[in-house]
Amino acid sequence: MAHLLSASCPLNISSCSKNSPNSLKKCFSSLPTSLTLQTSVKSFKTLPLNRKNAHKLLSVRATTLQQPTAKTGSGSDQTSGQESRPTRVMVIGGDGYCGWATSLHLSNKNYEVAIVDNLVRRHFDHQLGLDSLTPISSIHDRIRRWRSLTEKDISLYIGDVCDFEFLAEAFTSFKPDAVVHFGEQRSAPYSMIDRSRAVYTQQNNVLGTLNVLFAIKEFSEDCHLVKLGTMGEYGTPNIDIEEGYITITHNGRTDTLPYPKQASSFYHLSKVHDSNNIAFTCKAWGIRATDLNQGVVYGVRTDETAMHEELCNRFDYDGVFGTALNRFCVQAAVGHPLTVYGKGGQTRGYLDIRDTVQCVELAIATPAKRGEMRVFNQFTEQFSVNQLASLVTKAGEKLGIEVKTISVPNPRVEAEEHYYNAKHTKLIELGLEPHLLSDSLLDSLLNVAVQFKDRVDSKQIMPSVSWRKIGVKPKTVSA
Repeated sequence: MAHLLSASCPLNISSCSKNSPNSLKKCFSSLPTSLTLQTSVKSFKTLPLNRKNAHKLLSVRATTLQQPTAKTGSGSDQTSGQESRPTRVMVIGGDGYCGWATSLHLSNKNYEVAIVDNLVRRHFDHQLGLDSLTPISSIHDRIRRWRSLTEKDISLYIGDVCDFEFLAEAFTSFKPDAVVHFGEQRSAPYSMIDRSRAVYTQQNNVLGTLNVLFAIKEFSEDCHLVKLGTMGEYGTPNIDIEEGYITITHNGRTDTLPYPKQASSFYHLSKVHDSNNIAFTCKAWGIRATDLNQGVVYGVRTDETAMHEELCNRFDYDGVFGTALNRFCVQAAVGHPLTVYGKGGQTRGYLDIRDTVQCVELAIATPAKRGEMRVFNQFTEQFSVNQLASLVTKAGEKLGIEVKTISVPNPRVEAEEHYYNAKHTKLIELGLEPHLLSDSLLDSLLNVAVQFKDRVDSKQIMPSVSWRKIGVKPKTVSA
């Protein structure tokens, strides 16, 4: 059934989900008497777990009192002859790194926001023995704190978008004007751990996105899909990377075609499949969609997440979910040499988390046309791994930190020296004001890493997933 939790609902789903149906009454004892509950228990059938010990996913619907109407602002939708109302944005994966920052940003801009999440990202940490560098509060405490600070409500739907019954009721309940889809397994290394996680990544990502497309077609056909893609779809071709499409002339004939894709992991391949499915449904059903091919994100703070410690975003530094710059800052803070993979010439697009939320808002504010699939390359600067290591080394020296760099065998299958020049003008044209990587930003990242360095598990720093050694036997993690 549809599974809506208000910001004031104290039920801890993550702890209840481990219990049997008969013991769930204890979990409900702290709920306000004004809530009407419908529950169902469903296995994480697609998770790469031993099914005998599989955790249960508890889905809950809570009916709450009428929420106050948000103030009219940048998130308002004005229709001729009608009173202005807030634009309703559903953020799928709103408990994750990009999703949480985006949800708060949009709420702060007076959009009416609903988070849809099955909280599986937190489960991955338990599964692999990982943890965020920064302490993160439960999604329920996060939303309650946001409400107490801003008097703005964020609705919460806990469930799996691969369960179409759940997604359908979330759509019919919330009636979104736009859907921001972050709700995918986002790690290339995770998808390369073993067969079961490769299969899970593709099932979760591709089938989940298909369900979202069908939900838009069935329940909200004018809804705008803003989908998080990845620059990794393109690979590292020896020509300039265009924004989604390339015009070519062949044997005297000219056409504009989707830019060729050269994915480098089962995760990246799932994103390619998503892009193809979205393009097809735009053409066949008239879906309106914007595919944001995002570069590597760094940073931890936005204006909203910095308002209170309970709003703090996660900061991954491990070899599975951590991104290059964040990982280097943590390594420097704890005195571990920076781990450059191979020759270090791997060049990618990068952007600040503050620009991620800005790009999403710009895409929502200027939606694609019916039947149009726009593609924006979402990054602000290009760096090689060696360049990042050099920047962190210099920033560390200013703070009195001695930083060393080592080359480690590259666990990935990728070019370590290559041409890379990707276009990224469309979001700038829409009004993106980039936060470029500066000394002050690096100082801030390093200071965060130093502040929480006692939380660093040094066993998680070195890469442990090999592209070439992936096998069918489930890989376990020793304590």
